[in-house]
Amino acid sequence: MAKHPTLLEQFRSFYFQNKPTDIEQAIKYFSVFGGMSWNVDMDVPLEELIESKVLNNYKYIHADITKITESDRHSHLLLSGIAMGDRRTHSALKKARISRSDGEYAMENLFERGLLQAEYSLESPPNSEDNIDEKLNFTTPFMRFWFSFVSPYFKGIRDGDYKESKESFANRQQEFSELVFLKLAQEVMKKSFKEDPITEIGSYWDRNTEIDILAKTKSGKIVAGICKNSTSKAKKTELTKLKEQCEKAELTADINVVISKNGFSNELKNIKGADLRLFSLKNFKSLVEDLSERDFIECTGKRY
Repeated sequence: MAKHPTLLEQFRSFYFQNKPTDIEQAIKYFSVFGGMSWNVDMDVPLEELIESKVLNNYKYIHADITKITESDRHSHLLLSGIAMGDRRTHSALKKARISRSDGEYAMENLFERGLLQAEYSLESPPNSEDNIDEKLNFTTPFMRFWFSFVSPYFKGIRDGDYKESKESFANRQQEFSELVFLKLAQEVMKKSFKEDPITEIGSYWDRNTEIDILAKTKSGKIVAGICKNSTSKAKKTELTKLKEQCEKAELTADINVVISKNGFSNELKNIKGADLRLFSLKNFKSLVEDLSERDFIECTGKRY
């Protein structure tokens, strides 16, 4: 199977094709429509686009997706379990209410079909006896959206009743976009550490704690980061939380990073320095510099 475009490649293509007015709007709309190469009118409210492009075309999109999954019930249950949970294998199987053997069989098929990728904690947990599950990522944002807000409510949507789906999206929209924000934040960091390039980057998790971003630089420095994708400014408490997470993981970070969608408190800005870096939305613009026709990924299916 051909290599699937990376999330950054998909984002650059989406940005080039649809020309968002700002980076926040781009992330918001990309979290729903990313990876499909559909034309998206960025002047139309997101909820209206979801209804016109997705819910109204449910039976056609559903038919296309079932060709990929071969209408396998366990695959559909597992995909919704991943989309609506913390992405860990164990919790996804629990949400899907399927056995480990059925789940693993479905998982292998979904890996082969290019719908899922496995992600592993960047570092091993302090307790070597802990058996930490991998996390499962959708290869395109749209598929994650579909199995979060469409597939679980298919009966109503099929019958023209969108109430449950719309309510679920309204309640979870900000939380839902956090993963895309986090993954793009990792790309921002990779671009920003020019004097000492990042050689490894990912997330960390064990039974006791999680660290949004963990990275290693060429010189061997450890970088730990926390993301705040909310309407309020990041405060010093975010840094305190990050340090507590590192302590629980028995990791010592040489550089701490706070990434915030809506800026930083003066208290946090005043302690910015070599061992504390702050990234805001304006830094995400580096991801869409020098866009050209070659960044556009052609749509391989229907355009809806």
